[in-house]
Amino acid sequence: METEMIDLTKTVLGIELGSTRIKAVLIGEHYVPIAQGSHTWENQLENGIWTYSLDAIHTGLQACYADLKRDVKEKYGLTLTTVGAIGISAMMHGYLPFDKNDNLLCPFRTWRNTVTGEAASELTALFGFNIPQRWSIAHLYQAVLNGEKHVKDIAYLTTLAGYIHYLLTGVKAVGIGEASGMFPIDSKTLDYDAGMVEKFNALIAAKGFSWKIRDILPKVLVAGEKAGKLTEKGARFLDPDGDLVPDILLAPCEGDAGTGMAATNSVRVKTGNVSAGTSDFAMIVTDKPLGVHREIDMVTTPDGKPVAMVHCNNCTSDINAWVELFGEFARMIGSDIDKGELYTRLFNTALDGDADCGGLISYNYFSGEGVTDLDEGRPIFARMQNCSFTLANFMRTHLYSALATLKIGLDILTGDEGVKIEKLYGHGGFFKTPRIGQRMLSAAVGAPVSVMETAGEGGPYGMALLAAYCLRQDQNETLEDYLDKKVFADAKTVTIMAEPPDIDGFAVFLTRYKKAFPVEHKATEVL
Repeated sequence: METEMIDLTKTVLGIELGSTRIKAVLIGEHYVPIAQGSHTWENQLENGIWTYSLDAIHTGLQACYADLKRDVKEKYGLTLTTVGAIGISAMMHGYLPFDKNDNLLCPFRTWRNTVTGEAASELTALFGFNIPQRWSIAHLYQAVLNGEKHVKDIAYLTTLAGYIHYLLTGVKAVGIGEASGMFPIDSKTLDYDAGMVEKFNALIAAKGFSWKIRDILPKVLVAGEKAGKLTEKGARFLDPDGDLVPDILLAPCEGDAGTGMAATNSVRVKTGNVSAGTSDFAMIVTDKPLGVHREIDMVTTPDGKPVAMVHCNNCTSDINAWVELFGEFARMIGSDIDKGELYTRLFNTALDGDADCGGLISYNYFSGEGVTDLDEGRPIFARMQNCSFTLANFMRTHLYSALATLKIGLDILTGDEGVKIEKLYGHGGFFKTPRIGQRMLSAAVGAPVSVMETAGEGGPYGMALLAAYCLRQDQNETLEDYLDKKVFADAKTVTIMAEPPDIDGFAVFLTRYKKAFPVEHKATEVL
């Protein structure tokens, strides 16, 4: 047990429900993580829909919090009874419709589903604004088009983060960044776009529903606003042991895009970050309106600035699957190598590979992919007979594959829209092995990539920072200044710029990747 003591009232808790892990990060007065908790989980494909059950959501969140409590007890000898503020985050988008009695009307449809193509296309044309398949409004309108009976009974439509926030506070509200993945946002009014609201209401008017779209969407709040307090019921839900006290302030809940921006100090105009885990996405804060591109989402920062987002459904899942396979082999030959060490060795091995991966090719598509217009995915690894089939090239191929779709989207942003990428911040599991993920991403985008020492903490850390922003004494302090001057003023950062051979090698790989793409298309038909 450490001898250092902490004042729990001056700590802040961020919790994020990610695709494969629920994680809690407790930060202290100096914005540094002091305790953590986690719980591993996985989505299920049921009746063609990627989902998590409410039971899995509830028990997973409680298990994560219990793990955090254990960490606090072991490190400081304290029972976690209170914190200064709490923030909830989760994977964005998706569809959680409830009736007036808070009954979930259909299984949770996550961001990973690509079943709303018809709705997304119609709404994009109607709004003159790109509506991706995973957005909540696309799921809702697709349910309307499908004639699903539950639609008439919807009293509240929210996201995973919004649902948890409601359980804890009774408040039906989300942060503006999270809201921007539900329905288009007007960055001037810091609310849902009024013109598009009217267009949607007119579109469904003939259906005769008792609700209009604003009736069922959560209220929009910006970073720094108070979003309710932990209720007695909410405290008992989060901590069934009964130790956690109510009346703790909650920040506006956010999506993993917004927390990633906060965690990497990327909320100023012309800054950007890449979050890379189960999915990967690049966020570039813009200073001008962009054209409509199916591959580019327009969302917002947690304080409402427009952000161009390239979101890819698939990133590290295929890498994880191969590491599991190598781990199984290691156990078979009597090795008890730690999984973290296995990841590190395999990632480092990629540096010895050929810059273009020696002729190997991989598609990491566990699910469909909007950027490349696939409704389903099939993981594929392929090679020519005369390729250089080495472990180093194999691993480099899978690291490149994890970034290839992201690069395709970014090329539209930089090419068609003239957006310059001068520097990116990376965070998430892809960057946990020092320098490797950075170098691969830099090779892909041809720009420097920086990673902070807190990069592995990712979203829950960013959510904790946003919750701490609610407690700041200077209410006139902007989110940018708060992050610059208080949180990251002395942050340790490593910046890497790929060498020209790496950049050229990735370009060769991407050309091969695009040329062979019909293989992936065919696989979704025959496998």
